[in-house]
Formats: sequence, structure tokens, C-alpha cells
Amino acid sequence: MNNPLDKPARVQAMFARIVRRYDLMNRVMTLGRDQAWRQLTARELQLDGPAPRVLDLATGTGDIALAVARQYPTATIVAADFTYPMLQVAQLKSRARGRPAPHFVQGDALSLPFADTTFDALTNGFLLRNVADLGRALREMRRVVRPGGRVACLEITHPGAPIFRQLFQLYFYRAVPVIGRLIGGDAQAYTYLPNSLTDFPRAARLRQMMLEAGFREVRYRLLGLGAMALHIAVV
Repeated sequence: MNNPLDKPARVQAMFARIVRRYDLMNRVMTLGRDQAWRQLTARELQLDGPAPRVLDLATGTGDIALAVARQYPTATIVAADFTYPMLQVAQLKSRARGRPAPHFVQGDALSLPFADTTFDALTNGFLLRNVADLGRALREMRRVVRPGGRVACLEITHPGAPIFRQLFQLYFYRAVPVIGRLIGGDAQAYTYLPNSLTDFPRAARLRQMMLEAGFREVRYRLLGLGAMALHIAVV
């Protein structure tokens, strides 16, 4: 049985292993929809200041950070991730796009290396299932965003419709590990990823946890036939 205290090290090592095929697997697993969801996450920040500061937490290979850069050309973007090889790929991708690059920083979502109220907004995609302490991660996000700033969190959730829920579970728990072995070369990692959803809060409960962490005006949108949730909140 895995020790919960070992989760950060296990997650970090796993993402370092799968970084080479990470983008391809995301496109395959979501039938190409993940990029549209990331762009929607960026739009939901609704930034209107002259030079907003945005933190993209758990940036991975940088897709949300780059979506924020496209949506808000004057923004200063910090892209942070726990796994250094992910940041290396994100940096290469950013240079290839020929736009002003985000500032890439290695950091832990449970202990962010930023002062209070540093940012005007914060995004994250597919972070929350992977932290060892969800409540602490939410509080850290709130700490580093100024009062009135917005936070947008994109995450897999539990579908509600009975028939689709059964089809989704069959796909996510049975097919994804096989796809991960064939395309990603790591069946173990793509067995962990579905299993990380099993005990993860449903969208309504996550909304309540965000309120308990001090966020205001928390709402969520269901995407992907209810398999994805985008939570938006105000600090």
C-alpha cells in the first residue's frame, strides 16, 4: 500500500517519465479537446488591467500559460511546475512560438515560492488530483492572488449522467492504461492517472472546498459531456 507521504515524490517521478509523450497522450485521451478547454480556462480570467500578473500553476508543458499569453498579450506570466523536465519542454515550446516567454519556475503547489498577493490571477490544469493535500493547495493559491483576483481550475471530474458515467469509467479505467502503454510507453503512469480520480471530490464538493478555503463567487462549468469541470472563483 502506498504511503500518502510518498505521493509528491511518486507524482514528480511519474511526470518526469512521461514528459516526452505527454502532449500526444493528452490529445489522444481527450479526442483533441484539451486545447479548447485550456483556452477557455484562460478566457475565464477576464483580465482587463494594463499589465496583469498571472501564475499558471502546474504548467506542465506550458499549454495554459501560452493560452494566457495569446489571450492577454500585455500580461506577465509565471509558469510554475513541480517537475523540472516538464518545464524544460515548456521552455522549448515557448521559444518555438516566438512570443514573449513566460517566466518558468520550479515550485511546489503546497508551498509556493511567492509572497502574498503577488498575482492578479491564477490558472491550473489537471493539478488538483495530484496534490497530497488539496485543502492546503487551495489555500496557497488564494494566498498568492490579490483580493479581487480570479482563479480558474481545470480538472477531470465524475460524470453525472448514469449511462455516460459507465462508458466514461470503462474508457478511463480500462482503455486509458492500454493507450498509455502503447503510445505513452508507461502503463503504470496511465493507471495512476485514472485511479487519481476515484477519491477526488465531485465538482459540487470541490466548489464547497474552495469556499471553505476562502474563495468567493465560486462556480463551475461542466465540459466534455460532464467529464471535465472548470471551477472559477474570486479571491
